Amino acid sequence: MSSALAVPLDRATFAARTGKPSAPAPVRIVHLGLGAFHRAHQAWFTDRVDVAHEWGIAAFTGRSPKAAEEIAQQDGLYSVLERAATSEQVSVVTSIVEAWDGARLDRLVPLLAASTTAIVTLTITEAGYRLTSDGAPDRDDHVMVEDMDRLRSALTGPGLVAPDFAGTAAGTQAPVSTLGRLVLGLEARRRADGGAISIVPCDNMPGNGEHVRAGILAIAQHARPETARWIEANVSFVSTSVDRITPATTSQDVALVAELSGWIDNAPVVCEPFADWVLSGDFPAGRPSWEDAGAKFVRDIDPFERRKLWLLNGAHSLLAYAGPLRGHATVAQAVVDPVCRAQVEALWDEAVRHLPAEGLDLQAYRRALLERFENGRIEHRLAQIAKEGVTKMRVRVAAVAVRERAAGQDAAACAWAIGAWVASLLAAQDAAGTGEPATLPDDAAVAAVRAALAGENPVTRLVALLDAGLAADEAFVARVSDAASSMG
Repeated sequence: MSSALAVPLDRATFAARTGKPSAPAPVRIVHLGLGAFHRAHQAWFTDRVDVAHEWGIAAFTGRSPKAAEEIAQQDGLYSVLERAATSEQVSVVTSIVEAWDGARLDRLVPLLAASTTAIVTLTITEAGYRLTSDGAPDRDDHVMVEDMDRLRSALTGPGLVAPDFAGTAAGTQAPVSTLGRLVLGLEARRRADGGAISIVPCDNMPGNGEHVRAGILAIAQHARPETARWIEANVSFVSTSVDRITPATTSQDVALVAELSGWIDNAPVVCEPFADWVLSGDFPAGRPSWEDAGAKFVRDIDPFERRKLWLLNGAHSLLAYAGPLRGHATVAQAVVDPVCRAQVEALWDEAVRHLPAEGLDLQAYRRALLERFENGRIEHRLAQIAKEGVTKMRVRVAAVAVRERAAGQDAAACAWAIGAWVASLLAAQDAAGTGEPATLPDDAAVAAVRAALAGENPVTRLVALLDAGLAADEAFVARVSDAASSMG
């Protein structure tokens, strides 16, 4: 179809063309962190299985309202462009029925309080939780510290539900962190007797359900112990492993969607055909039948999490830092570089020594990953992956290195991957020419990174940001330093 014949995407026109219901499904799921990955993953899974039209999603943005504004203009509808190596297909997702700026507590709080809301999903990235590695609120994060004080003041008063509380959103009392807002909503649910609910983090953290549970309980305990007790008794935290490569959408993608589908869609999502979702936990208020779209429900999610973090995400981070140093901009370009490819395979060899041999089909998983990485029609840019390097490298690579060293191995591949990260930071510092790093990737720990680069023994100090034990391991730090020097 010519893009000139395409029509704007909205519910009325979509219903007229397809015969599907024009009225949105009722809100049963609240999502925090509206972005491309959520739309290509959890919302896509829900759309595929919600035959009875019962599971609408109210999605709230994180840092910027832009995604909500774009989606809201299309009644929540958007296209998913699945791009395989030799073909493309477009589908329209209808499961998002409301899209809001995350600061709109006047809508968020009542939805979290409503007994009809059964699930909260989250995709706010690892750093967005503002927690330490053990799940405690990060006391070095001024936003978290201020939110905990705001919540202590707010939760001891009688008025929470909009408009009384939410009217202060522009003032000093409203929490601004995602977990702060979530604790506020859970207290409103307690007061409204809204019943049990499930919280489902869908970010790349090991044990993400327990991690978020620890953080929320600590925040709630600080603010109001009664809130924490209610959360312990009524909120289920579900751990997940999520996987679908979702690169940034380009203007060419927008034009292609119009050509292939006939829809003028200003907010399409591009992704690979592959999608994986593994979940472990209870859903006391019900859930969509996501397994009908391929999701897996397991008792022990730990092996699946580690396989994904160490193999897919670990390789992505390695390529994100080594690739640009060798002149590459995308995953597909970097993975066919013989040097990068050999180091990816070596990193995987180290990681699989610490994964169960049964039940994960590791060799097939590795082969599939290489095929996915080589798909040049998915323009997964390395600069996008390189963001939040400290948090990512800590769980994706340093965690393997710790196990390798404990097992008496040299962890050379892990050292090479960390060396690539170090070399990329040192290169930025050298480019500045002033002793200060130039343009570093977005990172919540950027101040600590800058301090490490400015001090003595920067390699050791940078490794210490990932793991103190590795930083004290002189042989390992020497390997990291040698690897960084070889790439400098």
